[in-house]
Amino acid sequence: MLSAGLVSIGLAGGWPRQAQAQVTASPSTDLIRQHEQELEAARARQKSAAELQEKLKADIAAIGEDRAKLNQQLIDVAAKVRAVETRIGETEARLQPLDAREAQIRASLDSRRSEISEVLAALQRAGRRAPPALLVRPEDALQSLRTAMLLGAVVPDMRARADRLVGDLGELIALRKAISAERDQLTADRGKLNTDQLQLASLVDERQRKQSAAENDMEVERARAVTLSRQVDSLQGLIAKMELDLKSAAKAAATASLKGTPAALNGKPNLGALKDPGRLSPAIAFASAKGLFALPVNGTKLREFGKPDGVGGIEKGISLAARPGAQVTTPCDGWVVYSGPFRSYGQLLILNAGGGYHVLIAGMERISVNIGQFVLTGEPVAIMGSTSQVASILAANASQPVLYIEFRKDGTPIDPGPWWAASEGEKVRG
Repeated sequence: MLSAGLVSIGLAGGWPRQAQAQVTASPSTDLIRQHEQELEAARARQKSAAELQEKLKADIAAIGEDRAKLNQQLIDVAAKVRAVETRIGETEARLQPLDAREAQIRASLDSRRSEISEVLAALQRAGRRAPPALLVRPEDALQSLRTAMLLGAVVPDMRARADRLVGDLGELIALRKAISAERDQLTADRGKLNTDQLQLASLVDERQRKQSAAENDMEVERARAVTLSRQVDSLQGLIAKMELDLKSAAKAAATASLKGTPAALNGKPNLGALKDPGRLSPAIAFASAKGLFALPVNGTKLREFGKPDGVGGIEKGISLAARPGAQVTTPCDGWVVYSGPFRSYGQLLILNAGGGYHVLIAGMERISVNIGQFVLTGEPVAIMGSTSQVASILAANASQPVLYIEFRKDGTPIDPGPWWAASEGEKVRG
C-alpha cells in the first residue's frame, strides 16, 4: 500500500513487480517517440545557435571601427556573465541543504515502512475510508492520513504516529517542489550563461583581431616575452625585464609614466571618468581607488595576504577558489606588460596600473589580451581552467581552479585588502 507508493518515489530497494512489468512491457512506439522528441530538440538547439551566431556577426559589424562601443560591449557582457555565474553558485548552494534534507526524510520514511503499513492497516480496518490499492505519490498517502485523523478513525497512539508521518510527508512534498523550482532556475541560468559566453567570445575575438592588425609583430613579441621570462626567477625580475627589454611592454610602461596621475574631482576619484569606454589611460589613480575594486573572478578566498603560506613564509597576495571556466576580468585600468606562462604560476597576467603600481593575476588557463594592450576596468581578460594551474605552494585547494592576485608598489608586494569593495554597490564599473 503506502510502502509500495514510497517505493515508487525512491524510498525502497526496488520497484513492485507490477510496476516492473509495466516498465519492461513499454511499447517500442514510446521509445521511437522519445527519440523523435530528442532529435527535434537537438535540431531546435542547432537552429538557435546558428541564429545567435548570425546575430553576433551583425552586432559586431554594426560596431565597425568604433573602439569605444566594442569596449563597452565587452564590459557589459562580461558583467552579465559574472552575474549569471554568481546566481548559479547561489542556486547550487541553496540546493545542497535541500537535497540533503530530502535524502534524510526519505531514509527516515524507508526505515519506518512497518509503521506506515500498520497505520494504513488500521485505517483500512476502520472501514471509514479504505486507502487505494497502490499509492504512487506521497500526496496520496498524505491525503489518506489526513482523512483518517479528521474522521477519528485512529486511536490516540496511532494518531500521534500518523501526525509524524503527515509532517514528514508534507515536508517531503514541499521540498520536492522547492528543489524542482531551484533546478528549473539553474537550467535557465546555465542556458543563459552559454549564450552570454558565446557572445563574449565573439567580442573578444574581434577585439584581439583589431589589436593584432595594429601590431603586426605581435607573435614575435609574445615569443620573445616567453624567452625572456625563462631568464628570470622572480616576479620582480620578470616585471623589470619585460619593461626594459620588450618593446611593447617598455612602450606600455613609458606611457604609464607619461600619463601621470589622473585628476581628482573635489579631492576624490572622478568615477565619472570610468564611463568613457574609449579612454586610453587610467580613469582614476590607483592609490585613490581604495574600496572600489571588484575581485577579478567570482569565488571564495582560500588564502589572505600576510598569512602563513604553509612552507615557512607568508602570502604576498590572495588566492580565490573559482568555478571551472569562470570569467576573469580586470579590477582596474592598466597596460599589459606580461601575458603568458611563468614558472609555477601557470598563465600569468601583469598590468602596469600607473603610479608605480602593478597588478599580477595568475592561475588562468587562457589569457585573451596581448602585451602592450591597454585594458579597462571590468574588461574580460582570461578564462579559468577546470583544475588548478597554480603550484600547491600558492593554491590551498588544488582540486579546483585557483586564481592568485598580487598588488605591488614600486616592486614590493602590498596588502590588496583595502582596495576591494565591501559591497556590490561600491564596485567601480567600466
